[in-house]
Amino acid sequence: MADPSSYRPKPGQIPDSPGVYKFRDEHRRVIYVGKAKSLRQRLASYFQDLSGLHPRTRTMVTTAASVEWTVVSTEVEALQLEYSWIKEFDPRFNVKYRDDKSYPYLAVTMNEQFPRVQVMRGQKKKGVRYFGPYGHAWAIRDTVDLLLRVFPVRTCSAGVFKNAARTGRPCLLGYIGKCSAPCVERVSPEEHRELAEEFCDFMAGRTGTYIRRLEGRMTDAAEEMEYERAARLRDDIEALKKAMEKSAVVLADATDADLIALAEDELEAAVQIFHVRGGRVRGQRGWVTDKVEAVTTGDLVEHALQQLYGEETGDSVPKEVLVPALPELVEPVQEWLAERRGSNVSLRIPQRGDKKALMETVQRNAHQALGLHKTKRASDLTTRSRALEEIAEALDLDSAPLRIECYDISHLQGDDVVASMVVFEDGLQRKGEYRRFQIKGFEGQDDARSMHEVITRRFKRYLADKEKTGEWADGENGLTEEDGRPKRFAYPPQLVVVDGGQPQVAAAQRALDELGIDDIAVCGLAKRLEEVWVPGEDDPVVLPRTSEGLYLLQRVRDEAHRFAITYQRTKRARRFKASPLDDVPGLGETRKQALIKHFGSVKKLRSATIDQICEVPGIGRKTAESIAVALAQAAPAAPAVNTATGEIMEYATDTTDTTDATDAESETTAGSAGEPVSAGSPDERRGQER
Repeated sequence: MADPSSYRPKPGQIPDSPGVYKFRDEHRRVIYVGKAKSLRQRLASYFQDLSGLHPRTRTMVTTAASVEWTVVSTEVEALQLEYSWIKEFDPRFNVKYRDDKSYPYLAVTMNEQFPRVQVMRGQKKKGVRYFGPYGHAWAIRDTVDLLLRVFPVRTCSAGVFKNAARTGRPCLLGYIGKCSAPCVERVSPEEHRELAEEFCDFMAGRTGTYIRRLEGRMTDAAEEMEYERAARLRDDIEALKKAMEKSAVVLADATDADLIALAEDELEAAVQIFHVRGGRVRGQRGWVTDKVEAVTTGDLVEHALQQLYGEETGDSVPKEVLVPALPELVEPVQEWLAERRGSNVSLRIPQRGDKKALMETVQRNAHQALGLHKTKRASDLTTRSRALEEIAEALDLDSAPLRIECYDISHLQGDDVVASMVVFEDGLQRKGEYRRFQIKGFEGQDDARSMHEVITRRFKRYLADKEKTGEWADGENGLTEEDGRPKRFAYPPQLVVVDGGQPQVAAAQRALDELGIDDIAVCGLAKRLEEVWVPGEDDPVVLPRTSEGLYLLQRVRDEAHRFAITYQRTKRARRFKASPLDDVPGLGETRKQALIKHFGSVKKLRSATIDQICEVPGIGRKTAESIAVALAQAAPAAPAVNTATGEIMEYATDTTDTTDATDAESETTAGSAGEPVSAGSPDERRGQER
């Protein structure tokens, strides 16, 4: 690990002008390329105190051994040079978008004497007109098959073309009218090129003009009683309309735009692009990237624009590019795009109307792409095994943690404090063993105390069930499921993960120590910097950026957070919407809270007399009578019951979690004594919904 001060340029040596810089490692390999409006200010930011740098930036500057720069005259030149260097050196710390597949294009080889229509992948060639990209090659072939009836352009390979010219006999498409057969000189090179240009015009979106022209020819043929020619023209029009139906109109006619949307988390980002030409979606593509540097959404957009248009010129760059966030320096990027197109390009964020609605669709596609990428990555057995091994090595565990439980606390400014427990076994979710907890011991923004209470309650039940099962070695003790596994909380994890840093980790470890449990490891994952904290250590464990173990811990933490916050929102909504006091006219929120504070609960308030209600400050006799009537008319809710003891835990309304149907099958209520109750019957799964 190098000390950045060892290669820091001397004061005044760096020019205060636009430019591009390169960091090199000890082997002279370029590891990072960046651009700056002011080289002096940007490079100075890398040589500050290491503790103040983003972890990924800190890793980069400590890996580097030297820095060099090149001064340019404008910011546009800096953008162009940065793109060229990234393509040339492929630096490891730069954002790299990678296609999730090799997208096929519909290509017309206008650089040949007899242009050919075909499916093409890979690098684009000069003189070839491209349309797309498309999601599947068969979609291109279906479109071409419909259009060849109207535009009989050559589709055969060079070998087939030469063989037909040698024998004087066209291929099958020439006989059935789907090729104009230039190989046997049925049309001249000029006529065939005109057909190819009309085909390109139609694919480029200029469809209305050509269809109106065919409709005029059909009408003229009918008036001249050439009904066979009119029928052929009618069929041609239907074929073109059918081809157009494959891409519905999403924006106003003649709109040419690319829409770019992003979905990202702390480690990865997915990009989706919709290509709209002539108001219709003509192609779609997507990328996924690892965040190997500290980047904002605007930076990701800028990198995506470089990737998308770095090799494009002319009409391949649309008039309008719609993005979710603008780069830090918008004007140079717009100038760069305008140079590549040859005319002005609008780069903006859609605010309303059809374009904003379409952007939301692209955004949903980006989120789905990121989710699919994560699912594929998580489902790989080899990857999961490597992730568990990396976690075991980083935390110095004796073996891979096959069962991981993660806990998260959620509240709204100290109110409605709840917690979640999610379970991953062998790197995969076990939603049937998720649990929810309601924190009743206190209210306030103290996540450490809440974490201590939850861990204590969960592992008290573990110890109780463990004692009943006699170490669960004997399956005849009556506390095993059909598959032989211990019921409820009797099955311990090898690793407890908490959402948070040192305070939450210390609280969890203290709870385990108080219970005498010393064979379960504890760690915490802090959101901001993705650092892994372990008990008793002043410094975090920093897993490598490409670590599968870090990725698995992040998935576990994010799932616990989702589970907790959904429960908290549902509980809060029920508290505000389901109170029988809402029906009392003239009773405001302040007096409602005063009533609950005085009596402790709605149940005790319901059993109070009118005189007792009048004792609450601000409540007159008439209001007290209205409260008593409203509470008497309100039917009591169904009680939640602990099936193991028969104890009524609390009254609650039945609220089914519509957020995730599978989660609703694995809920847990919290008992008044602070011990969680396992989900088993419908009564147990009432009220503590997340």
